[in-house]
Amino acid sequence: MAVGIEAVNAYVGRASLAVSQLFEARGLDDRRAGNLMMERKSVNLPCEDPVTNAVNAARPLVDALPPEDRDRIELVVVGTESGLDFGKPISTYVQHYLGLGRRCRSFEVKHACYGGTAALQSAAAIIATSPVPGARALVIAADAASVAARDTYWEPSQGAGAVAMLVGHDPQVLRLDAGANGYHSFEVMDTLRPRPDLEAGDSDLSLLSYMECLEHSYKAYRERVRSADLVDSFDFLVFHTPFAGMVKGAYRRLRHKERPAPPAEIAADFAARVQPCLGYATQVGNVYSASLYLALCSLIDRVQLRGPSRLGLFSYGSGCASEFYSGVVTPEGQRRLAQQGIGAAVADRYPLSMAEYELISDLSLDRMCGVRDHKYDVAPYARVYDSHVAGRGLLVLDQVENFHRRYRWS
Repeated sequence: MAVGIEAVNAYVGRASLAVSQLFEARGLDDRRAGNLMMERKSVNLPCEDPVTNAVNAARPLVDALPPEDRDRIELVVVGTESGLDFGKPISTYVQHYLGLGRRCRSFEVKHACYGGTAALQSAAAIIATSPVPGARALVIAADAASVAARDTYWEPSQGAGAVAMLVGHDPQVLRLDAGANGYHSFEVMDTLRPRPDLEAGDSDLSLLSYMECLEHSYKAYRERVRSADLVDSFDFLVFHTPFAGMVKGAYRRLRHKERPAPPAEIAADFAARVQPCLGYATQVGNVYSASLYLALCSLIDRVQLRGPSRLGLFSYGSGCASEFYSGVVTPEGQRRLAQQGIGAAVADRYPLSMAEYELISDLSLDRMCGVRDHKYDVAPYARVYDSHVAGRGLLVLDQVENFHRRYRWS
C-alpha cells in the first residue's frame, strides 16, 4: 500500500530582514552575495522557539482534519537540531498544544539538517507496517537559529521556520518510492552547535562534504534503482538548501559526472527542473532540518503539473548523513499545498530595520535551551509583535518556570 505525505504546510516566521541590509551593516563583500542567491531571511522573535515554529506549521493541517481523522494520528515525531532539553523531546509540547490524543507515540530525532528526513522516513516505515486502518503520523521538521553569527557569511543564510507533514496512505503530495533510497554517511566536523549560543564550523569543509554526499548517495540510489537516470528519470529535483547558490554548484557538478553536456544545456536543465525548489529559500534562508521540505513546497508551488510527476530528493545533514530518494507528486497534492498559502505568508512578514534586527538578536539567547526561569516581555519589539503576531492565533513562548516552558496563543 502506498505511503507518503498527504498534506504539508510551512511556517516561515513573522519577520524578515533584507540580506543586502545585512551585507552593508556588517561590511561583507558584495561579491559573495551572488553566490548566496539570498534576498531576505526570516527571523524568529524572542518569543519564538522550535516548539512554536513546529506548532504553527502543523496547526492548520491538524485543524483541517475531522475529529475521527485527528484521533488516527498515532505518531508525532519532530526532526530538529534545536532541541531544548537533553531528555525531554519537543514533540511532547507539540502533541499537547495541538490537542492530540494520548494514544500516540511521541519522540524527537536529531542529525543536523538530515533530521527532517530521518523523521519522515521513520514515520513512513511505521505507518506502512501499521495494521490500523487510517493510521497517520504527524512529522515536523522544526528549528530555530542560534544567536546571530554576526560578522560572518553564515549570518545572511540563518533563517527561521518549520515544515509539518501528515504521513499516511493517501500520499498525493509525495508518494514515496518504496526501497528507492541511497545513503552516504561518515564522521566529519563541518558544521556544529556545541553550545546553545553558538553555530560553528568550516564552510569550505561543509561544501565539500555536501558535494561528496550528493555524488555518493545518488550512486547508491542508482545501485538500487538500476534504470535510474539523472535526466530522464526525474521530472524535477529537490535539494537540501543551506543557500541557493550551493545547490546550483552541486547540481552542475553532479550533472557533469552523470550526463555531461554543454554549459548552456546544463543551465537550461537547472532552470527547468531544479531552480523552482529554490524560490522560498532565497526569501526565508536556511531552515535547517526543514530546508529540504521547504524546497519541496517551493517546487510544488512553482511548477505546472499536468499529471503525476516523479521527484528526486537529496537530503544532507552535517556531521554527516545524506540520502537520495524519490517519490511522486500529483496535481491533487499541488492543490492541497496551494490551500496553505505559503507564498502569501512569505510576502506578509514584517520588514525589520537593522536596529530592530540587532535588538531581536540580542534578546534571542533567552529562548535557548538551558534557561531556568524567564518571562518573555514583547514590549521591546512591540511594533513587530502587535502588527504581525497579536491576534493571529499563533503559539508564542510566554515563560519558563524551573525549566518548564509555558506557551500561549497570541
